[in-house]
Amino acid sequence: MIYHINRFAIKKDAPEAQLEAAMQYLRRIGEELDVVEFYCVGRDLGGEFDVGAMYALKDIDTYRTYMFAPIHEETDNAGLPIVASQVSYDITDDPDPQLGEKMAQVHRDRFAERPHLRDLIQNLGSYSGPGTEGL
Repeated sequence: MIYHINRFAIKKDAPEAQLEAAMQYLRRIGEELDVVEFYCVGRDLGGEFDVGAMYALKDIDTYRTYMFAPIHEETDNAGLPIVASQVSYDITDDPDPQLGEKMAQVHRDRFAERPHLRDLIQNLGSYSGPGTEGL
């Protein structure tokens, strides 16, 4: 199982309606994508982030499906313009020693295929996560 986690610090001047719309997109990912085993979207407690999302995904194939789903791209377009900073990371119990590199490659592929996503990420104050070298 892969637990994919995103934490977001929201820009101070972000309109509340835009934040709620972005949160609804995050929820829709969990509700609409069959590859998501379970999820949590809500407030991020205890740190410099405001909100977060976690999606449980069975394996690298479902991880790729999640990453390339149209609803994920819609969520990026709706939410990233109001994000000040973001961190993305994964926790797994999968024994594959190459899993980390495979996951980083999924991200690199996504950034390569979606230049608009690269632009959105580069406009953040800070971003860290797998496959982000050279962004």
